[in-house]
Amino acid sequence: MPDSHAAPDPAELIRAVAAGETGALRRLYDAQGSRLFGIALAILRDRDAAADALHDAVLKVAARAAQFDPARGEGAAWLGAIARNVALDLARARGRETLSDDPALGDAAVAPEALDRLAAAQQHGRLRDCLASLEARNRESILLAFVHGLSHAQIAARLELPLGTVKAWIRRGLLRLKGCLA
Repeated sequence: MPDSHAAPDPAELIRAVAAGETGALRRLYDAQGSRLFGIALAILRDRDAAADALHDAVLKVAARAAQFDPARGEGAAWLGAIARNVALDLARARGRETLSDDPALGDAAVAPEALDRLAAAQQHGRLRDCLASLEARNRESILLAFVHGLSHAQIAARLELPLGTVKAWIRRGLLRLKGCLA
């Protein structure tokens, strides 16, 4: 009997989208959306821009699903490449924007002060150091959840561990991070 909690195979979902099956794109989004959002967020570092990139990526997947060839690679990798490329295109386009400096338009260019940049760099360094101080299992679980956007269930499946173990590792790791950063 198949496991009803197992993550659907991305290649099967892509094939279903290509075949025009009702609800296939929704199932694909439900299964892979958080991971693809994590990829876009890691590149863009802006939740709204990452959401836009995810939307564009899903539209691109819908348009190109028939081009997917499982002989050339995994479905998850194909989806990740689309999300990555859309996010990079958006990042490039954002880099070419010319702001008007008109506050009434809401797009005034604001350069961060040197002290703000220094504080941000120090916080980034502290976070990196605190992450490095965690046990490998806690660090990996946290990165899979918060950088790659995987759910606890997806992490458990990837690491081939019980769901409760993964949840405990993430919780303990976050508590240690909190203590380290305090």
